[in-house]
Amino acid sequence: MRYAAIMNWMGLSVACVCAHAALAQKPAEPQQPAVRVMVVGVFHMSNPGHDLHNLKVDDVLSAPMQKQIEQVNAGMSRFRPTVVMAEWPEKQADERYSQFLAGTLPPSRNEVVQLGFRLAKSAGLQRVEGIDADGEFPYEAVQKFAETHGQADVLARANAAIQAKVDRQAKILSGQGVGATLRFLNDPVLLRDDNAFYREMLRVGSGTDQPGAELLTAWYHRNFLICSNLIQHTKPGDRVVVFYGAGHAFLLRQCVAETPGFELVEPNGFLPR
Repeated sequence: MRYAAIMNWMGLSVACVCAHAALAQKPAEPQQPAVRVMVVGVFHMSNPGHDLHNLKVDDVLSAPMQKQIEQVNAGMSRFRPTVVMAEWPEKQADERYSQFLAGTLPPSRNEVVQLGFRLAKSAGLQRVEGIDADGEFPYEAVQKFAETHGQADVLARANAAIQAKVDRQAKILSGQGVGATLRFLNDPVLLRDDNAFYREMLRVGSGTDQPGAELLTAWYHRNFLICSNLIQHTKPGDRVVVFYGAGHAFLLRQCVAETPGFELVEPNGFLPR
């Protein structure tokens, strides 16, 4: 009996070794290709005046501006995008892009049309993904608290820094054109400095009354919703170009870079000089 037990144990050990060897020889699952995403921070081309600081833009339908925009499109086309996304709700993007392809969309100065639709058509795409999401921006509460609690200087400094950047942007646009302006807006160092405006808002508040933190929370919440839409409209191997207001670019870039299976691509490698 003892001999039989030893032989059974040895047989079980050999079987385990063989099983482990078989597992070791099993080919690894093929790794799925990354989703490559290029977030292009843009300025509002139609002068809507909806931001705290607004850039005055010449008529982008003029011949000189159209030539500059076409140069941007040519540069972006080198990325060979399989998906184009933009700062419009999904339904609006669907309806208007269909009209754009059919040649029935009225002339538009909006950057979604001028950049997003143009690139998608050049790439032969049948859709432009609208990934915008609604969100609150409770800046008035921050402003009121700062003015009534001796913190107005915090807002004054933060807004002065943004206005200086807008003034510089205006000079680049008028002197060097659309491509150079987009390169300026998408410089990683500048994007980091832009996001500092929102972090500065954390200085506004006291105790349980924290309007600065509420503002930042609302801003991050909206950008997470946008990034969720971005992620959910992709598949492995996609090459995605996202056109979005430059103020969103830092957080969207961060979301893409930190999401497994996604790879961030720098737009300044494709934008014309």
